[in-house]
Amino acid sequence: MAASATERVIVVRNSREEPLLAGRPRLTSSDSPWKGIVLERHTVGSVEVPEHDHGSLCMHLQLRGDVEMEWWCEGRNAVEQPHAGSLILLPEGTRDRLRWEGTSERLIVSVTPAVMQRAAEEACLSRSPHIAMQWHLHDEGLRALLTEMGREAEAGWPAGSLYGELLGMSLAQTLLRRHAASPVPLKDMRGGIPLARLRRVLEFIETHLHTDVRLEQLAAEAELSPFHFARLFRETTGITPHQYLLERRMERAKALLQLGKLTIAEIARETGFTSATNFIRAFRQRVGATPGEWMRRH
Repeated sequence: MAASATERVIVVRNSREEPLLAGRPRLTSSDSPWKGIVLERHTVGSVEVPEHDHGSLCMHLQLRGDVEMEWWCEGRNAVEQPHAGSLILLPEGTRDRLRWEGTSERLIVSVTPAVMQRAAEEACLSRSPHIAMQWHLHDEGLRALLTEMGREAEAGWPAGSLYGELLGMSLAQTLLRRHAASPVPLKDMRGGIPLARLRRVLEFIETHLHTDVRLEQLAAEAELSPFHFARLFRETTGITPHQYLLERRMERAKALLQLGKLTIAEIARETGFTSATNFIRAFRQRVGATPGEWMRRH
């Protein structure tokens, strides 16, 4: 079944809203934990994309293929030779058309103005700064972040909503910090999370290890915005909320394995994983052995 319009990167063309690229994407971020962020993965051949307007910020990450790209925007025109790892960054309000010669595989991500405005407010900015247009960008941090988002989407969100939300928030922060058209002062909150609030957060995690914990839930327990909570949690504990959650899930899993009363699938559910496969993969990555191998050693 093809993805619906609400799951696609949408532009305005001839006064109508329609997907940026025709054809069925290889991947869409349907059922993702992101609000206001849409991701698609396409294999694109030689094609010209007719003139269109972007109502949201749009990014392309070229995953594979070397192509020639020509673009037209704001009375300007240029030919580029992007390679795998190259990015296109187009702010909200951009009107353009482009042409590719050759086949490439790419992630295309749109971020709504509401997401950028929220990130700006949580960074103590009065308004969301304008993001600089860039047609041939190299940013290793942004590339790695988009790649990880694509990997999570393709795997069906095995790390859960908390990790997905942290990725989305990190994307908005990275755009503000590195790609605003003019430098912006981003204030840092210092001092960590007060002990009483931190205790509430840790207790919430402990009693909800079997659920799909969300970043907003933890931030509410700490009486902080998600933006500030994620940063202050790491400052206070030395690890991210997602890393802490995984550590506690692994400890719970070990205890259940030692009891020997539940199957691997049941332990996966009790520790908040969507499948036994995702649980086994996460256990091996964190512990260095599969659950079965760990049990034989203990």
